[in-house]
Amino acid sequence: MSRALFIIDVQNDFTEGGALGVEGGAATAARISEYLAEHGAGYDLVVASRDWHNPDDHNDGHFATDSEPDYVTTWPEHCVAGTPGAEYHPALDTSHVDAHIRKGQGIAAYSIFEGTDDAGDTIADLLTRHGITDIDLVGIATDYCVRASALDALEHGQHVRVLRDLVAGVDDTTSDAAIAELGHAGVAIVDSGALPTATIVESPESGAPGDADAGNTAGTSA
Repeated sequence: MSRALFIIDVQNDFTEGGALGVEGGAATAARISEYLAEHGAGYDLVVASRDWHNPDDHNDGHFATDSEPDYVTTWPEHCVAGTPGAEYHPALDTSHVDAHIRKGQGIAAYSIFEGTDDAGDTIADLLTRHGITDIDLVGIATDYCVRASALDALEHGQHVRVLRDLVAGVDDTTSDAAIAELGHAGVAIVDSGALPTATIVESPESGAPGDADAGNTAGTSA
């Protein structure tokens, strides 16, 4: 068994003061750094993703340029490549990160599985290379990119956990709905502080990929 940690989109534009700032985003970045300091060495692979949109087009309609954004399929300009908004939040310690994924280059992309690293490798490539069977997810936003990444991880046959105290969502109602959906799909929803150190590095002895563990909780605000 090998376990990976996915850090989803902890970027300036998704935290307070950014183009699509999420309340609690900066605090989430700091908590993730604290978690990495204590548990980062227990992961076989740590991957961080960033939205990384083209600066000179509407990214296949993802940016609202001719009308007001609907905040469902069209959005204000955000996380434009090479701008401060696309960079990691300064409270996030990236020294433990093994691979950096950029997604949304010219398109809408919510899941980390839609991106590539600097060498052009996909997440699926990295999972195979490192023999990953279990994934923990943290980051922003619970109701969008964390949700999409967790569902895609299940589709790729992984055991998946979302660490609910290390995510931040756009809206309480949609975040609650996302957590409930993920729990129903088989994602374990757990608090990082409730995880013994052994559970960071040990896989469940039985159960199909996606089976939720005893700590699974649906419908909890994140």
